Amino acid sequence: MPKLLGFTLLGAVIPGLGLIVGGRRRIGAFVLTLFLGLVGLGVYVGLTRRDEVLAAAVVPSRLLMTSVVIGALACCWIVVIVASHRSLRPATGGAGGRAFGATFVGLLCFAVAAPAAIGVQSVLAQRSLVQDVFQAQGESRSATRPSTVNVKDPWEDKPRLNLLLLGGDDAPSREGVRTDTVIVASIDTKTGNTALVSLPRNLTFMPFPADSPLRKYYPNGFGKEGLSLDGRLEWMLTAMYQNVPDAHPGILGPSDNEGADVVKQSVGEAIGLKLDYYLQVNLQSFPEIVDALGGIRVNVNERVAMGGVSSSHIPPKEWIEPGPNQHLDGRHALWFARGRYGADDDQRQVRQRCVIKSIVDAGDPQTLVTKYKAIARAGKHLLRTDIPQELLPAMVQLALKVKSGTVSNVTLDSDKLRLKYLHPDYQALRDTVENALESAPPPTPATPPTKPGTTPTEPGTTRKPPTTTTTAPPGPTQNLADACAYNPNGDQPN
Repeated sequence: MPKLLGFTLLGAVIPGLGLIVGGRRRIGAFVLTLFLGLVGLGVYVGLTRRDEVLAAAVVPSRLLMTSVVIGALACCWIVVIVASHRSLRPATGGAGGRAFGATFVGLLCFAVAAPAAIGVQSVLAQRSLVQDVFQAQGESRSATRPSTVNVKDPWEDKPRLNLLLLGGDDAPSREGVRTDTVIVASIDTKTGNTALVSLPRNLTFMPFPADSPLRKYYPNGFGKEGLSLDGRLEWMLTAMYQNVPDAHPGILGPSDNEGADVVKQSVGEAIGLKLDYYLQVNLQSFPEIVDALGGIRVNVNERVAMGGVSSSHIPPKEWIEPGPNQHLDGRHALWFARGRYGADDDQRQVRQRCVIKSIVDAGDPQTLVTKYKAIARAGKHLLRTDIPQELLPAMVQLALKVKSGTVSNVTLDSDKLRLKYLHPDYQALRDTVENALESAPPPTPATPPTKPGTTPTEPGTTRKPPTTTTTAPPGPTQNLADACAYNPNGDQPN
């Protein structure tokens, strides 16, 4: 019996060997050759065709085919296990031995079927995510994205891809959606080097292009003279997503997300870039994706409030304390990106960019594979976009370049650009962005998130800040790894 079970196990681990030992040499040799060929093909594809595999992972038809192939291979493997045992089993034997052998074979079959079922579920979850979040070009409507997609080579005549990243807050306590986070990611399609431009949410008189129908209604930009500070709240960048479509429904043409198209047009005009697509994050679901990734790590350079109302002098009940390489769960990561009490918009924008970088860093292959179902489930609730399905394979390959490239921040001088005034200098803003993109830094090794000898800390751990040193004024761009490095401020909010 031990010898029989041993050969059965060997035939399960290396399909075909059990059949050969059991006397069915021809079919056993065929199965073994097929198995070794599939293993070799898998190794070859994994080592030399990784980008193509990842690109195929965003094509629904290929994902469906993959799930069928996984199921079919698992069924064939189970058949081989059973056939191997039957060919190895002696013609005569006691009922007890047969029952024990059948139980052992059942366990081996389960060991094959269970991972295959998990694999099929993960593939189908990916297919569902792609279909729910990304629509085909002809099945979705957008008033501002490119009208055609060059599927074969989308970046052939496109040196830069400009994406609008929106953080929308639709909390029950708010009326409509407010875009508290507005960031443009300008990506070099050759190198993956990315420049981030963060706009303050309280910008007023946001302009529209000369050929936009909205230019007729807002010739001087989205704003109104003679309003109190409270009155301006409905005429700021953060309110455009909700208020402009409410006032002029359908003015830009057919659209699945009028608010995003309005903000896309206006932000593009403000910074002098033609924005291609948008990616909108539902901030209420943001903690889900961070938790699905297993959390993120950031350097906390100043106390960050979790709650509180500055205007009403209501202090927060919780804080994220300064410390290097802190591990944040979804709830703390959201407050790290959004905490306002005792901080200005510039500080929040820096933190938001650092969160983006940390999410990119957290999305390593091992994490994506082991936690994929949770990530896919969170992604359905988190994202809206006008990126068409046809573009996804090329976007995946571009994302790999971004991960290995340099991410920099375009430095905006609030005083020089009058960003905190009623009428910002948008021409100067356009010039700043243009100069920054022309002088973007070459790739450099990323600055490690911690200093030598430091230990990762959890939220709430305070460390004594080191002696501060004088640094040179920032250039037109700043490497995001440097901007997000641990360099605590001496003065901390209370």
